[in-house]
Amino acid sequence: MNRSAHCSVFPLIIAGLAALFATAVAGAQQLTLTPFHASGIYALGEKVGWTAALPPGTAAPAGGYTYTIKKNNLDVIKSGQLDLTSGRATIEIALDEPAMLHVEVSPAAGGPGRSVAGAAVAPAKLQPSIPRPADFDAFWEAKIKLLHAIPADPVLTPGESGKEGAEYATIKLNNLGGAHVYGQLAKPAREGKFPALLILLWASPPYPLQKQWVTDRAAEGWLALNVEPHDVPGDLPPAFYAALPQMIKNYQNLENTDRDRNYFLQMYLGDYRAVDYLASRPDWDGRTLLLMGTSMGGQQSLCVAGLHPQVTHVIVHVPAGCDTNGALHGRAAGYPNWDAGNPRVMETALYFDPVNFASRIKATCLVSMGFIDDTSPPVGVWIAFNQIHGPKEAVPLVNAPHNHLATEEQQRAYTTRAAEWLAALVHGTELKPAGN
Repeated sequence: MNRSAHCSVFPLIIAGLAALFATAVAGAQQLTLTPFHASGIYALGEKVGWTAALPPGTAAPAGGYTYTIKKNNLDVIKSGQLDLTSGRATIEIALDEPAMLHVEVSPAAGGPGRSVAGAAVAPAKLQPSIPRPADFDAFWEAKIKLLHAIPADPVLTPGESGKEGAEYATIKLNNLGGAHVYGQLAKPAREGKFPALLILLWASPPYPLQKQWVTDRAAEGWLALNVEPHDVPGDLPPAFYAALPQMIKNYQNLENTDRDRNYFLQMYLGDYRAVDYLASRPDWDGRTLLLMGTSMGGQQSLCVAGLHPQVTHVIVHVPAGCDTNGALHGRAAGYPNWDAGNPRVMETALYFDPVNFASRIKATCLVSMGFIDDTSPPVGVWIAFNQIHGPKEAVPLVNAPHNHLATEEQQRAYTTRAAEWLAALVHGTELKPAGN
């Protein structure tokens, strides 16, 4: 699902001055949709809108264009036709409540030419759809206590780093219920104490880890650990992963009515154990422990940062899993697509929702959200961001879909800012989130 650079490197930074136009899916006579505000962000009651324009020298197709506007990626709140006989038209709406807006314009007769755009109305005021469970803290404290009763017994197997200035090893740790945490570790090839980085991964059936994900960071000066989200080794041939049972390839649906056996429980606890391991190493500098991830990697990062007190910083790109019960309250929820029609699933989901961990986060956080992201709908990401009490910075990606569908330019505001954060943290220089 998320195969762009998860190691790329989020109140508000108005990112996207290089993204004045909403993304349009390639097709004949596709429109450009220019937002009234380049930032894509509007106040309550303010007119939100876009100017739709045909490419120079083209004419509108027979039947013209129709548009729909959805609130929070779910409910259609306005629709109509566009008169583009002059080559230009406007789409307008105003809201008196915080929300994300998603507009889609398509030829009325069908066929190619679909264009989409997004906007935010008072996003800093978005709040959770439902309170977190009353026993949320007690549940996770009990699970962490069980984890700590199991010795980690780290097993390191040194290997060739293939990178000058970096040392490399694979690692195996014990997890709850007889499971294991598998990963790869790299560090600078010199004596010293280093800032620590835990890289958490996007959603997909199990896949091998790429050595450069940690060796490149080690060469920069990081003590870098990257762990599998699954209980499988990360260094086996592709045939091994292809032969895994179909059940594990659909892991997001496993035990989704049972919080004590849900797949994400093992995943989050494995991540927690990885943080414990980094913090226990004598070559950690004791000051900086960064979590970083994209999509499901961002989901894991926010949740574990809410659990582990030694996490100091978080950098996440379009984090998944936020506002899991949103579909019951007029908001699209996105991956991992919990079944909103099953009350037991909805109850279980709350224990693994980044929104319910976010208020526990003390780390300094950088968070991006794509305004036309269907996989990690921006409404949920904003809600999680708003719950974070520590220093934080948002990077709104005004014309970006989910990371694996977005261009480099659509994500540039995030990658640029995240690179600045990484450089500051690895060199121990002062880092102050924009807007704080």
